[in-house]
Amino acid sequence: MPDTPPPPTRADFRFFERLRVRWSEIDAQQIVFNGHYLAYLDTAVAGYWRAMAMPYHETMAGLQGDLYVKKATLEYHRSARYEDLLDIGMRCVQIGRSSMRFAAGVFRQDVLLVGGELVYVFADPATQTSRPVPARLREALQAFEAGEAMARVELGRWDTLAAPAGAIRTQVFVEEQGIPAEMEWDAADAGALHAVAYNRFDAPIATGRLLQPAPRVGQIGRMAVHQAVRGTRVGRQVLDALAQAAQARGDAELLLHAQTSAQAFYARAGFQPRGPVFEEAGIPHVEMVRALG
Repeated sequence: MPDTPPPPTRADFRFFERLRVRWSEIDAQQIVFNGHYLAYLDTAVAGYWRAMAMPYHETMAGLQGDLYVKKATLEYHRSARYEDLLDIGMRCVQIGRSSMRFAAGVFRQDVLLVGGELVYVFADPATQTSRPVPARLREALQAFEAGEAMARVELGRWDTLAAPAGAIRTQVFVEEQGIPAEMEWDAADAGALHAVAYNRFDAPIATGRLLQPAPRVGQIGRMAVHQAVRGTRVGRQVLDALAQAAQARGDAELLLHAQTSAQAFYARAGFQPRGPVFEEAGIPHVEMVRALG
């Protein structure tokens, strides 16, 4: 008989999606119903694409295909229970001509509960007939598993970055947050330094701008991140790039007007609130500042 591969360990994975077991997922035996583990793996796959800075539907449309599950297997070792915190490990282990295989592991701390495997086929959405895995998708998957960065940030002026920066700002501020378009665009764009983050498919996924309202004072604004990749540190890459540019030109202080819902994000980057909450474009904001050494 062929050797059975050893069960996965946490060390086998660089990506994990954390989930908490909900009441609706346990059965009469007071353990997670076996079929829910497939949903856990599916949720982890969605998180995997997010970690790759890859808005799934837009990316697949650009690649003129989609991924379809060909095979899904699970091997049960132990049971998860209500309120357990589970880490779902996901790893791309093989890419063939038109298919790709993912290994999965459901862990409670370091204890393996369930191991799994998912096989996807890249196919034409209209006919569901297989197509070769696009080279850019193959390269992005290999780069992610190798620990490489999934996004790069470019700095430039409005005349060169208006299209990608404008697309993200329209999506986030105008379409998602309902800010009137006439309030989003102003004359300051022309004199600002802009940053745009691109993913491995050269799609813009985040943006921001840097002004200088007073000598040695930098002001960051228009920070926007594609909804599908929030929480992946792409926004922090843009923020850090603009902060470094401000420091390089000799600014001593960096300020911004943070939406109160994003205050914790900026606090993690060293910004402190200053003054009371105020409204800007109908949204609560607070001024936050950071000294530049």
